[in-house]
Amino acid sequence: MKFLCNTSILADACAIVQRGVSVKSTIPATEGIFLQAQNGRLTLTGYDLEVGITTAIECSTEKEGSIVLNSHLLCDILRRLPAETVSIDVDEHNLCKIKSANAEFSLLGIPTNDYPELPAVSGGLPFVIQQGILRNMVKQTIFAVAVNDFKPVHKGIKFEVAGNNLRLISCDGFRLAIRNEPIEYAGEDLTFVVPAKTLQEVVKLLDDDEGTVSLSIGKKFILFEVGTYRIVSRLLEGEFFNYKNAIPGTKSTSARVNLKLLLDSVERISLLIPSKIKSPVRCIFEDNLIKVSSATTLGAANDQIPAAVNGQRLEIGFNNTYLTDCLRTVDVDEVDIELNSPISPIIIKPIEGDSFLFLIIPMRLKKEETI
Repeated sequence: MKFLCNTSILADACAIVQRGVSVKSTIPATEGIFLQAQNGRLTLTGYDLEVGITTAIECSTEKEGSIVLNSHLLCDILRRLPAETVSIDVDEHNLCKIKSANAEFSLLGIPTNDYPELPAVSGGLPFVIQQGILRNMVKQTIFAVAVNDFKPVHKGIKFEVAGNNLRLISCDGFRLAIRNEPIEYAGEDLTFVVPAKTLQEVVKLLDDDEGTVSLSIGKKFILFEVGTYRIVSRLLEGEFFNYKNAIPGTKSTSARVNLKLLLDSVERISLLIPSKIKSPVRCIFEDNLIKVSSATTLGAANDQIPAAVNGQRLEIGFNNTYLTDCLRTVDVDEVDIELNSPISPIIIKPIEGDSFLFLIIPMRLKKEETI
């Protein structure tokens, strides 16, 4: 194999594809990037058996062929090459020579027959969504994905496609995040769970708000197509949390509050809550006020903000991180908060519509901690 291409374009492509490469594997080939030069195109692939990233760039091909090269070495070399173009030449013994101006490197490659084949995704009608919309939907739900859970399915985000609506759901046992967005889709209803790791990589490629991303769903795999990049991922299997039953159907207290005022207040009070200490932010909803306080071994803090409170007086405690994670994700002026009791989940949602819904399990307050 021998080809010539633009150094910067190749370096950028390798840096992205590298994110699909195994960090440490019993299969050495998966720790490398698969390169194939054919018909004036260079295809690059990184695949760790769970997530695969592939793309293609233009090249001047002198001799077609393929090779697997160590991803870290290849990316480091390409970033430091001196010239605008780079030549890569691989002989019959898999010895690869990389040349750019006066710089020359020799790397021993891995035969491509040791590289696992990327799974093919076949299924129903794919659907297309704007990059900016999908990026926002993922960012507004991924914070609630389970990190440690005995059910692997909760380490991903559930997608529900039905009735020209796309819904994303995540939960970790302490909070629930739901995000809705209308889309154009003429196929059958779909339900699948995508690993959070995969979606983190997809989001990094979504840099064009008006551009589109295409999703094709198979029985066990999903394919995302963003520009020249394709991300293939295994879907998570298992029974997802029945989130609909967890959403309270009634409320005893409600509050309409300016989101920035609430977020700023909770963040101020949280300054006295070290990350390793499970001490709640305590809130009282009464008299058109939300009173916020905390008390730890470092000291105590109190604050209050105006809010349109309806219903009975209610005192409740929250994990400050769970609460701020929700509030930081949405860009609205005001939110509605619905509560039932000091030990019942609270709901945070928009004033109009159902674009998002956050549910948080409260922390139990000790008697001596009450305001």
